[in-house]
Amino acid sequence: MPGSDPARAHVRCEWGRAGLAALAPSADVVIIVDVLSFATCVEIAVSRDAVVLPFGWRDARASAFAERMGAALAGPRGSGGLSLSPDSLRGLAPGARVVLPSPNGATLSLAAGPGRVLTGCLRNATAVARAAAAAGARILVLPAGEQWPDGSLRPCLEDWLGAGAILAALAERLSPAALSVEADAARAAAVAARDALPRALRDCASGRELIERGYEADVELAAVLDVSEAVPVLRDGAYHRLVES
Repeated sequence: MPGSDPARAHVRCEWGRAGLAALAPSADVVIIVDVLSFATCVEIAVSRDAVVLPFGWRDARASAFAERMGAALAGPRGSGGLSLSPDSLRGLAPGARVVLPSPNGATLSLAAGPGRVLTGCLRNATAVARAAAAAGARILVLPAGEQWPDGSLRPCLEDWLGAGAILAALAERLSPAALSVEADAARAAAVAARDALPRALRDCASGRELIERGYEADVELAAVLDVSEAVPVLRDGAYHRLVES
């Protein structure tokens, strides 16, 4: 079975903050996966050569941080401007700087050091896998998940499939034996769903919620596989597009 020998399993997959705390210190590369919608927003922004500053709070601290950093603040969905809606970021100009508050993807991004930190989604899965494989041998793919009202982790299908798509590309580039059993399970789920990703994202709990709120375009943008070569890399607290030498 792929990943059955722990000595050969150097590509890991684990969930959320606890997984990050346990495995990030020994990883060369951490890939944050938050498909609906932080990671998709970041991919769309950096593909336009904009810069994204992740921020963990959606309150007055975010406004103060944006002002201090000379950046625009992404507000709530439906506010009429930039937000955690991927569709709202499609018109960003090159060089734009955006503070993107998110309790999941942003918080995990800022906590993920000291190794290289990337963020990935379905749109850039293969490009992110290629960059991760080039950056280090020990790779952690971290589906962010959602939160229940009590703050506990709610694993979600879209992040499992996003992580699995990246892991499938890593398995092709490295070896299936490099994947832990957990990583291989995510890979298998993504491969099985590859021809039905739009339906899977529409029908999952997070997708249904967004569609009911009028954000079907966000789900459609997030559900397409490998349409982008943009790899967001965290540098000095901000996501930039990785320039490969």
